[in-house]
Amino acid sequence: MDNGPATRKLEPGTPPDHSPAGARLQAVQARLAQAAAEAGRSAAEIGLLAVSKTFGAAAVRDLAACGQREFGENYVQEALEKQAALRDLPLVWHFIGPIQSNKTRAIAEHFSWVHSIDRLKIAERLSAQRPAGLPPLQVCIEVNVSGEASKGGVAPAELPALGAAVAALPGLRLRGLMAIPAPTLDSVAQRAAFRQVRELFDDLKTRGHALDTLSMGMSGDLEAAILEGATIVRVGTALFGERTRYA
Repeated sequence: MDNGPATRKLEPGTPPDHSPAGARLQAVQARLAQAAAEAGRSAAEIGLLAVSKTFGAAAVRDLAACGQREFGENYVQEALEKQAALRDLPLVWHFIGPIQSNKTRAIAEHFSWVHSIDRLKIAERLSAQRPAGLPPLQVCIEVNVSGEASKGGVAPAELPALGAAVAALPGLRLRGLMAIPAPTLDSVAQRAAFRQVRELFDDLKTRGHALDTLSMGMSGDLEAAILEGATIVRVGTALFGERTRYA
């Protein structure tokens, strides 16, 4: 399993892919590269995570054929079915959805990354259930910067204590933070929310945590997230198209 940053681009020497999946991937990569340039950053610093929830294994295989390696899933059973169908491919799987206690074993056993830890109980279960033969589970703490009751995530005031507790668990490696701010088309508001996440990230680093991952930004706001320091953007619609079913 690859525990490094998410893969962003095609391998050197890979010809352009003119399939629909390849065209969508190249369009997102172009957006990512343009935003990185505007931020004065290298595009190589920013990982692209393809969010494949509700899309089948065939869609994942098509995108993987274009060079995408890292995929994010929200629903455990759906993800396990896709992983089984795609086990011939060297893919890296990230769990990015809400975590139920009865799903932690499957997540600990079948994923390389978890972005959505927001409770110590869940983190403890993931750590205890991570198989001894695998490297530590790479994790991000989800923070609820918009205070939305309908969303998961730890409150900013509770983040330092949770960060210290998660970092101490032997089966996990704390990499950084994840956030899904309230949706808005206002780029100024988008950046303000992402800036708050980055400031929380920086605060944790001053407390002695060796963090390197800011998982924030999606199809509609990845530019704002990159301008505020995102190192992984989670993109679904722009890579797969509009979702026609929901689990």
